[in-house]
Amino acid sequence: MTLAPTPRPRRPTGHRSRLGAGRHQRARIAAVCAVVAILSPLMVATRAGAASAPSYVALGDSYTSGPGIDTQLSSTTTPTAPASCLRSSKNYPSITARTLGLGLTDVSCGSATTAAMAAAQAPGVAPQLSALTAGTRVVSLGIGGNDLGYSTIAENCVAYTPWGPTRVGWRCEDHYTSGGADQLAAAAQEVGTKVSSVLVAIRHLAPRARVFVVGYPDLVPPTGSGCWPELPFTASDVSYLRGVEADLNTALRTAATSNEDTFVDMAGPSADHSACAADSERWVEPVFTTKGTYPLHPNAAGMAGMAAVLSSAMRSSRTV
Repeated sequence: MTLAPTPRPRRPTGHRSRLGAGRHQRARIAAVCAVVAILSPLMVATRAGAASAPSYVALGDSYTSGPGIDTQLSSTTTPTAPASCLRSSKNYPSITARTLGLGLTDVSCGSATTAAMAAAQAPGVAPQLSALTAGTRVVSLGIGGNDLGYSTIAENCVAYTPWGPTRVGWRCEDHYTSGGADQLAAAAQEVGTKVSSVLVAIRHLAPRARVFVVGYPDLVPPTGSGCWPELPFTASDVSYLRGVEADLNTALRTAATSNEDTFVDMAGPSADHSACAADSERWVEPVFTTKGTYPLHPNAAGMAGMAAVLSSAMRSSRTV
């Protein structure tokens, strides 16, 4: 009898499939690991590059924050800001940071005084100096106008006709110099002392930072009798207020110099862009403003102009 050959046992097809799947899975894992190995240095380098952007903190009042200029920041915008601070995404710190590639923390706030540097200005508005760290590399400080009383001075000096009177007499100057002493000249010196104290605090909190004290741009023109009623001051008071602006900027310059910080002059660059300049030329708005501006404050063109001056100063100092 012929015996039929004994059939060879066959491997279950499912077992072969599982082995094949395992090999493919291991191959995929190896491929992923290889890609990660290649990309990891790149990802680390990217994070390091982002972290290497110098940390820039902007401190200041409404001449820094940019009231009336689009886009106004709030709790629902990116970045966020207290709505009461009237802070614009197109103020000079923001433009400067974008121009120079700086990592900006902007805590400027309308109505801020030097006291708001170390103490809460209002509920939800932290002390501005709290934004500083040991890692801060650049600081700009634009403060002092509210300590001097810019708003009150402007209100007192408004003239009802080109010759007067004002709310404090025929000439605003007479009010501030009664008794033989110039009250505002003395007040400007006091502002300088306060700003100097702020600069000492900045140096303590951010010892490696380069600090730029930003002066105020010209509100009244550097020469001439002004432009009543757009800027409703008498010719005599325009001359007096020109001196007040100069005294404040001199006090800021002295504070910066005495603390070995950099003063950034805005009066010179803005001389042809005062509130009396044509609409297309002015950096600072008159009392009667156009849409998207704020009375007696820098407009969008002014913020761009101030940013150009500050950026140039930072480059010249080799900060960036």
